[in-house]
Amino acid sequence: MAELSRRDMLRASAAAAAIFAVPSAKAQAAALPWSTQWDPEADPVSAELLDSGVVPEVNRLLWNWTRNDQPLPDGLPGYLHDFIEKARQVPAWADTAKLERAAQFNKSRGLYLNLLNGVGGGMLSTAIPKEAWSVYYSKGGADMEDRVAKTSLLGFSVGSLKAYRPDGDCIVQAVKTRLVHAAVRHLLQQSPHWKWSVPITQEDILVTWHTLPTYAMRKLREWQVPISAADSQAYLHVWQVTAHMLGVRDEYIPQTWAAANTQSDQVLPPNMGPTREGVELTDILLGQLAEQTSPASVSRPLVNALARYLVGDQVSDWDQIRREPLWEPLIATAWPLLVRFREGLIPLPLVPEIAWTLDEAARQYILLFLTKARETRIEIPVTNRPETS
Repeated sequence: MAELSRRDMLRASAAAAAIFAVPSAKAQAAALPWSTQWDPEADPVSAELLDSGVVPEVNRLLWNWTRNDQPLPDGLPGYLHDFIEKARQVPAWADTAKLERAAQFNKSRGLYLNLLNGVGGGMLSTAIPKEAWSVYYSKGGADMEDRVAKTSLLGFSVGSLKAYRPDGDCIVQAVKTRLVHAAVRHLLQQSPHWKWSVPITQEDILVTWHTLPTYAMRKLREWQVPISAADSQAYLHVWQVTAHMLGVRDEYIPQTWAAANTQSDQVLPPNMGPTREGVELTDILLGQLAEQTSPASVSRPLVNALARYLVGDQVSDWDQIRREPLWEPLIATAWPLLVRFREGLIPLPLVPEIAWTLDEAARQYILLFLTKARETRIEIPVTNRPETS
């Protein structure tokens, strides 16, 4: 079946909007064939970069491209320059006021969001077979500290105060990630260990997307964190813009939280389950998290219990996260009390500033730990996992 152009699909978006309301899985699959669509703009760019052997030089040139408003460096291949200049443009529907409000929401709720997006989203992602396989067999799977550090660059930039401001870096991180996704699609098909279809489809990106904002908002509601309608919409909006910047077609991006919840319920369950690779990645991730706390004899059981609390028994069992009879009931009892206590403080003067300072310090500490104090940038890979190349 010939793939529709982006322009054709955008023209169809009005008709597709009704499907986002309460669609059946069968109807949605027929109308929105996202499971067989990738990124027709980025894919040929990364393939050409890899096939022509210029990726190391491109990575060197893009190393210091770090700000949203920063001109591209000289020396890039023309086709890459043209792609980035187009890809770095935020969509016309992006609302600056909502993006600024989202930054303030992230500022006051950073503790929860970092925990949910980092630990919770990480555990959910390792229980998604296609994502676990893509990570494990690509270059990043051989050095998970580096892989997590580079993934965190994008996640933290979405939640930063400057995210989409001219002096922020979310556009840069998203465009680089989009090129990495395209490179992984090209490289993994050359791996003798890769036995599945082309990875990182539009659906795959949305599946991962729902382990971040949709999952986080559901947990915040479950924890009874008070959130205004304006803040809720702003938080959704910053992630809608980010989905667009990652190459997701606009007509596939949920327009409301109701649509997001419906779409999440449709795409997450059939795409989740246990894999050997997911279990191994989970163990590495939780081991990294445990190293950030002390004493060591306490940290891993505590981390296991926290992870199980965040994602529940089914995902935890798929990921083979050990049960911790001592810590699990303590966390289940203490965390809701901590949320209530913290939310009681939020309206007081200076508390949001103090909370943001602590959350920002935690982000920087995590990045410092993961990168071993090395300067880290998102780079286009040139190989698969070493033993699979």
